[in-house]
Amino acid sequence: MRLNLRQIEVFRAIMLTGSISGAAKLLHVSQPAVSRLISYAEQRLGLALFERIKGRLYPTPEAQRLFVEVNAVYQGVQRVNEIAEDLIENRMGHLRIACSPNLGQSLLPRAIAAFYERLPDVRIILHTMIPNVLLQAVLTQQVELGIAFLQDTHPNVESQLLYENRMVAAVPASHPFARRKTLAVRDLANQPLIGYGSDIPLGQLVRRLFSDESLVPQVKVEVQQAHVACALAQAGTGIALIDELTVAGPVWPQIVVKPIVPTLAAPVSVLHPVPTPLSRLAHAFIDTLHSLAAHA
Repeated sequence: MRLNLRQIEVFRAIMLTGSISGAAKLLHVSQPAVSRLISYAEQRLGLALFERIKGRLYPTPEAQRLFVEVNAVYQGVQRVNEIAEDLIENRMGHLRIACSPNLGQSLLPRAIAAFYERLPDVRIILHTMIPNVLLQAVLTQQVELGIAFLQDTHPNVESQLLYENRMVAAVPASHPFARRKTLAVRDLANQPLIGYGSDIPLGQLVRRLFSDESLVPQVKVEVQQAHVACALAQAGTGIALIDELTVAGPVWPQIVVKPIVPTLAAPVSVLHPVPTPLSRLAHAFIDTLHSLAAHA
C-alpha cells in the first residue's frame, strides 16, 4: 500500500524530532492526530516503523531506510522552492541576446557590465550577427532579444527605440578635416571614403545621405561592418562614415569624430518576438539599455 503525502510528512517529523510531541509541535497539530496518522501509515505499509520502548519511539531499520528517500524528496522540493525564489528575484537563469557586430564592441559591453552590477549570477549568451540574420534569429526565437539598427523589421517583431544614433564621420587624426568642427556632405563627396555594400543598412543610409544632396560618394573601400570601417580609418585609409555608437568609448584613439551636416540617424532598437512574453531577465536587460540611453 502507498503512503499519502500527509503520512509521509508525519513520518519525517517524527524522525526529525524523535517523538510524537515533537512532531506535533513541528506540524502544529495535536499529538493524537500524529499518533493516528503514523499508526495508519504502519498499517498501510504492513511494516513497523517505530519501536515503542519505555514511552519512547525508536525507528526500525526499515524506517531508517525509508527516511533516506523521504529526506531526499524534501531536499528536492526545497531546491525547487529556492530556484523559484531566485527566478522571482532575477538572481539566476540565462539570457540569449544578439546584436550587430559594431554594437558588440561598443554598447553591449557597457550594458552587460551594468546589468551584472544588479544580477551577477545570470548567464548571458551574446551572439553578433549581421542585421538580416539577427532578425531571423529573433523571429525564430533563437535569441530572446536583438539589438541593432534595422530599417525594416517584421510584423511579428516588436521594436523599442533606444538611441537616435546619428551618422558621423570618423576622420584619421592626421587628416586636415580633423581640425574642423563639422563636415558638410559636400565636403565628403570628393574624399576617399570607407563605405558599405548596398545590402547593409548603413550602406543604404550612406547612399541616401549623398543622394539627398545630389552627390555620389567616392567609396575607396567597401566593408560589411562599421567597426572594420573604423579600423581602416584609424590606419589612414580614408574617412569612415559610421554611426556614433560605433565610436563611443576609447577604442579608436587615432580617430577624430566629426558631425556631418546635414545628417541622418541610424536608430538602434531592441527587438523581441511577439506575442511571446518576455522573461523577467529580458525585461531587466531592456531596463538597463534604456537607463544607459537616458544617460548617454
